[in-house]
Amino acid sequence: MARQGLFGSSLVKKFWMALTGLFLISFLVVHAAINAQIFWNDGGVTFNKWAHFMGTNVLIRTAEIVLFLGLIAHIVDGLMLWSQNRTARPVKYAAEKGSANRTWYSASMGILGTLLLLFLIMHLWHFWVPSRITGLDEIAGMPGHHDLYIEMVRVFESPVPVVLYVLGCISLYWHLLHGFASAFQSLGINHKRYNPIIKMTGAAFSAVISLLFISMPLAIHFKLLS
Repeated sequence: MARQGLFGSSLVKKFWMALTGLFLISFLVVHAAINAQIFWNDGGVTFNKWAHFMGTNVLIRTAEIVLFLGLIAHIVDGLMLWSQNRTARPVKYAAEKGSANRTWYSASMGILGTLLLLFLIMHLWHFWVPSRITGLDEIAGMPGHHDLYIEMVRVFESPVPVVLYVLGCISLYWHLLHGFASAFQSLGINHKRYNPIIKMTGAAFSAVISLLFISMPLAIHFKLLS
């Protein structure tokens, strides 16, 4: 009998995980592009303009809700299935030879997913809650425009959040490295001619996105931006 996940059979589970994973990857691209506006080094002016647009546009706010629900479903389904896999095989096969069958990070997706969940909670507390619920400082002369850049500066003044964000982004790298290629395979896009290209693209994407996110708190903490 196929193992059951949040959405039924293992086949449905793999398809769902692939679709939500690719959706979340597309969000990472947008999120990284918006956050990278801090590197214009203009005191956060450009970044705040884009952040205001993202926070007030009806379509984007609707997509934000869908994204959040998809993210929760992705995490819950992944953790359930990881737990079920370990329960179904509590003792390793005698013939299993370490990384002969799979990489360590593909075998550790449950742990990496848990670390990312904790990282996400911290990130939401630092930025989403102030920007959506408790409120932020308004930009002088621009009523309704909140200064999210100043909030970033405040958070990353302390080395503790910086270290935690770097560790979270390292976990994100390993998670993406496995998830990118696995998503295409689960969707049936699996051919010996294209697999190396998909794998190489996934590795490059994982590195660029993770390094970009890591560079932001480091640049702010070490005052490399004006």
